[in-house]
Amino acid sequence: MQGFANREAVATTLSSRKATFYSRSRSALWTKGETSNNFINVHDVFIDCDRDSIIYLGKPDGPTCHTGAETCYYTSVFDLLKQQEDEGNKLALTSLYGLESTISQRKAELAETENEKPSWTKRLLLNDKLLCSKIREEANELCQTLENNEDKSRTASEMADVLYHAMVLLAKKDVKIEDVLQVLRLRFSQSGIEEKRSRVSQKSMDD
Repeated sequence: MQGFANREAVATTLSSRKATFYSRSRSALWTKGETSNNFINVHDVFIDCDRDSIIYLGKPDGPTCHTGAETCYYTSVFDLLKQQEDEGNKLALTSLYGLESTISQRKAELAETENEKPSWTKRLLLNDKLLCSKIREEANELCQTLENNEDKSRTASEMADVLYHAMVLLAKKDVKIEDVLQVLRLRFSQSGIEEKRSRVSQKSMDD
């Protein structure tokens, strides 16, 4: 664990052999374990080369951390960053899968709503020419955000339009977003040269 200690706290630790600190919030000394009985029995005290940092080396009577953990330092920053990354990835995938599900539902409803005014998604599903023209249009507008140095929110908005219309095309072709993600995973697990060679080989086999 880590705590703040002033001269009096260190002197008390040396005399009592119980790890003692100074509470800056209460402006008072406190001995680890005075309420929990989880004292730290100090065997030695070390100071660093600049004599501005101290280590109490001792054996605790129980958990050192108030959470019940053996040490207060049980959280890996790398694990925490990985967890945040995983949560972000999960949110992104949830959004994509949710959109895919909605588009698939609209596709399934096409035969049931022939006499109703179709939604935009259904119009795209029914008209290949309209769908392809929208994908080209939205892709061009996305590029314009770079060419015209537009702000990030505009770029995000245009990319969302590209994704949406592209996913409608995927639904038309009965291609799942997971199929696309798997292709990306395979491509990023190999070098660009290897990936390009594999595509050339596959094209030759198809021909």
